[in-house]
Amino acid sequence: MSLSIPDIIGLFESKGHAQYDGEPVTQLEHALQSAHLAEQEGAGSALIAAALLHDLGHLLHDFGGTPTQQGLDDLHQYRCLPFLRALFGPATLEPIRLHVDAKRYLCARVPGYLEALSPDSKRSLQLQGGVFDEAQAMAFEALPHAMDAVRLRRWDDTAKLADAGTPGLDHFVRHLETCAAGHRQALAA
Repeated sequence: MSLSIPDIIGLFESKGHAQYDGEPVTQLEHALQSAHLAEQEGAGSALIAAALLHDLGHLLHDFGGTPTQQGLDDLHQYRCLPFLRALFGPATLEPIRLHVDAKRYLCARVPGYLEALSPDSKRSLQLQGGVFDEAQAMAFEALPHAMDAVRLRRWDDTAKLADAGTPGLDHFVRHLETCAAGHRQALAA
């Protein structure tokens, strides 16, 4: 059930050229743009890896097309976690798990955020539980890695530009390898 780094690369290479639901980029372009934005902001390898992998769950289901247009929440933020747990620790996995809730949080806390979402992000927001109320927003803020998930969400929102120049997938593999090595060391300790 676990993926290796070569498996992840293979998944991006085989399925990453599918259109990112409702956006002018492919799944791979979106992942690369997200990771590139994280790198440009000086994020560490764990968060760069999270940015690259945050939507990997979309590549692991067989719903086809745009699930939100079928009224489906594909739960992509959870779907990928069992496949990545053997490789990465919480500093990578938790921002991935929380990036959908970070959208719900930002809608509650940042004026104009909801209105600026793409049509597909607005549609998925409703399927994902809608805008957080005050109690939900406060509970989210208290979670470990919540603010990293917010950073990831901001990159996610911005990483939808057609023909944006980014380094290739091979450039970001070193961040995956660094995180995987750190996770192995933490487990051995």
